[in-house]
Amino acid sequence: MDTSSWKTININEIFDISYGNKLDMCQMTPNEDGIPFVTRTATNNGVGGIVEPIDGVVPYPAESLSIALGGSIGSTFLQTKDFYTSQNVAVLQPKTKLSNDVLLFLSVLVEKECNQRFVAFGRELNKHIKRDFTIKLPVTPEGTPDWKYMEDFVKDQIIPQLPKKAQKVWLQKYDTTPQKQENMKLNTQDWKWFRPCDIFTEISIAPSSDLNSLELDPYGVSYLSRAVVNNGYECKVKRDENKVTKGNFISVVMVGVPSFAFYQANDVICSQNILVLRYPSINQYNALFLSTILQKDGYRYSYGRTLSITNFLQIRIKLPVTPSGEPDWQFMEDYIKSLPFSRNIEPSKPNEVVDELVEMKKEMIKMRRAMEAQQTAEVHYHIDQYHDYSTNYNIKK
Repeated sequence: MDTSSWKTININEIFDISYGNKLDMCQMTPNEDGIPFVTRTATNNGVGGIVEPIDGVVPYPAESLSIALGGSIGSTFLQTKDFYTSQNVAVLQPKTKLSNDVLLFLSVLVEKECNQRFVAFGRELNKHIKRDFTIKLPVTPEGTPDWKYMEDFVKDQIIPQLPKKAQKVWLQKYDTTPQKQENMKLNTQDWKWFRPCDIFTEISIAPSSDLNSLELDPYGVSYLSRAVVNNGYECKVKRDENKVTKGNFISVVMVGVPSFAFYQANDVICSQNILVLRYPSINQYNALFLSTILQKDGYRYSYGRTLSITNFLQIRIKLPVTPSGEPDWQFMEDYIKSLPFSRNIEPSKPNEVVDELVEMKKEMIKMRRAMEAQQTAEVHYHIDQYHDYSTNYNIKK
């Protein structure tokens, strides 16, 4: 993509910008049939939950962008339903009608610009979002944003490269029906507390490898980092049996976003500080249930208290139980199957090659090698025209 002819445009020429509803999630009433509540998280499209409508509070309209001004600062999402926002979430409403494809294109540019220019406790995004926030856009010969180019680029270049399930979501062809039609309720009063050693037959730290020491390989195994998106995967790397952690386990992040957990069906190569949990009855359904419960304990390990095996063994986990008092793995599986979209969860096929991603990974490898071979580095300086002296510059070669 050649951006040399693109034009720098202030986003306030494209969007009406506001600072959201400024509501608190803790004061909301959950309602599965209610309104999405957008928070400062970088996951789940920014949605922290579904809540009851509030009398006198008008939701923001669908086909707007939300931007986290704090927390996961700069996380930008296209909202396809009317929504409320928490504190420190800005909303960008298009001044003219724009397609979702164009808004998706713009959301990526806005987030990338946030990542380059703004930091918490330094150059604060909320001071600049309405004032001097600019992005570069492709333009027509007349100098106006080329909306058709953006829309065609997303339709022709981006959507076809997505995994098949992601394409179905974007094209609204995803199956929303559950595998089991039974409406199952959670009654935690009947649940029982367990220690990790009562549940897991393996609690260990995965062998770690630095990504820079590995060779990228689109046909290889996933590299499991401490990311909170994409199941924790960062890329595919060449398989090395001495570094592989066998699949069919729950991974737990120990540093970064502590206690963030994913089910790993396939073999992976791990970065540092990944906890491995296994138990005999594990499958992709009950592991989704259990990993969600594990994530709820993450607040214990922020701001100084690192998650380790020692303090992990000291926690208690509350689970549904059978009449004999053992973890009810069948109930957990059935509950996941009763949720909307569960019909799209397919039986795991360990180490199956995902052909649809291969070509995209090849292009990523070519790009990375071209960058490494470049003899001179292009450095971009973002000049703060207001000279607020709080700016932090991260200059990368």
